[in-house]
Amino acid sequence: MFLKTFGWSFGVTAIALALALVYGGPQALILCLILGILEISLSFDNAVVNARILERMNPFWQKMFLSVGVIIAVFGMRVLFPLLIVGVTAKLNPVEAVNLALQKGDPDTPGTYGYLLHEAHPQIAAFGGIFLLMLFLDFIFEDRDIKWIKALEVPLARMGKLEGASMVTGLAALAAAGFLSGEKQGIVLLSGLMGMVTYLLVNGLGNLFDVDQDGDVDYDDASTALHTGPSGAAKLAGKAAFMLFLYLEVIDASFSFDGVIGAFAITSDPIIIALGLGLIGAMFVRSLTVYLVRQGTLDEFEYLDHGAHWAIGSLAVILLVTITVPVNEVVTGLIGVVFIGAAFAGSVARNRKAAAAAQPEERQPISAVNN
Repeated sequence: MFLKTFGWSFGVTAIALALALVYGGPQALILCLILGILEISLSFDNAVVNARILERMNPFWQKMFLSVGVIIAVFGMRVLFPLLIVGVTAKLNPVEAVNLALQKGDPDTPGTYGYLLHEAHPQIAAFGGIFLLMLFLDFIFEDRDIKWIKALEVPLARMGKLEGASMVTGLAALAAAGFLSGEKQGIVLLSGLMGMVTYLLVNGLGNLFDVDQDGDVDYDDASTALHTGPSGAAKLAGKAAFMLFLYLEVIDASFSFDGVIGAFAITSDPIIIALGLGLIGAMFVRSLTVYLVRQGTLDEFEYLDHGAHWAIGSLAVILLVTITVPVNEVVTGLIGVVFIGAAFAGSVARNRKAAAAAQPEERQPISAVNN
């Protein structure tokens, strides 16, 4: 099971490292490996959230996530997105943006590719930070039967009863980020609002084609099919799965913002960044996502969902903070690992406690017979 799921990732990693070695020698290989590890460490929470969405799709759309989704993640976010940002910021056409990227250059030197992308960081961080913050708020403001950090999640669930609590909180966070961003206040506010609009749009479209708790498709359309998986859970197909696929890709793109920007603290070479973040990082994130789905890990360790969303909330805050104050990439990478690790440990303890509580009940009939 493990090799079947991660086999392609290990194979692609070997190819990426070989290409890096041929391209720039041992130093490029080491940098490529570091970037791959950075992306994987940043994306544990991403994989958990992806898995929760992906488990609702049928096998066809899960394969689409591993094929078409990889192309979007590698070339769309790790290659084309930085070029687009630099092109818009510097008012360059696509050819000029590519030429500038291939020239590499020091990120601290004005006019270089890395410098221009760094200059665009405030609007990228505002967009991604608000998008992820809204995702976190919608989760944490919902009153759930299972709660992990009860001291925080119980009062937050009460706050969520206020109509539009997520919107109010998100706008307040954006206003604070804009107030502290100085001369870039206008572009930060605009980018943050675009992040919020994007979230509301993709979330609204997802709900339009959603499935309720009884397994009924809310959208009455003959092209929206419903399949049942081995566990008996409803699996989406057709338009419903397509909209969830789009939602998944937007979420995945938002998670990649910090990795793309942080990569330039390690190297400004776009080829090495594409190999490390794109081929290695993106492939492992997808394999980990599919592994979590096929193993049923999220149902077995029920706090993982909570840990992932707390990591998302922390990442959103960090992105908004980095608009004005630099934050070390190590902090960004470790915070997701810490939350996921703590949630996993809490889930194990919860399962053991539940198993211990169930044992006397299982033994009771046997005792009754002996008596």
